[in-house]
Amino acid sequence: MPDTQHVTILLVEDDPGHARLIERNLRRAHITNEIITLTDGYAAVDYFFGAGPRRALPLLVLLDLNLPGLSGLQVLERLKADGSTKHIPVICLTTTDNPPDIERCYALGANVYITKPIAYEQFAEAIRQLGLFLSVVKIPQGEVTP
Repeated sequence: MPDTQHVTILLVEDDPGHARLIERNLRRAHITNEIITLTDGYAAVDYFFGAGPRRALPLLVLLDLNLPGLSGLQVLERLKADGSTKHIPVICLTTTDNPPDIERCYALGANVYITKPIAYEQFAEAIRQLGLFLSVVKIPQGEVTP
């Protein structure tokens, strides 16, 4: 992403192999942003709403739906229901191509829904293309009041 807009990417992915593949292929697409990886839904919610210090914005969330603890759908619902986080772009990145799940994600406020291909090379190429997309997308610059 351009140096004029620093955006932290929060990757919520419980499969370490998928997380490494996603980060590696984003880097291959020249995405140099900080990438923070969390492995379950509770950690994602705690990242935003926990007792610790406020997290830096802007953020972009890459969210798997099939997470231990809270599901990705539950995390998405929580983020989009809160005035301080509802503006954060969320890209659902999951193996689930179930039409009701897709509809539910968009109804909850997901910005993009991407199905992970099963084959390694297709998955790697999809992430490289996501990196190209991320290199031109603009992210809101802070909290938007409800």
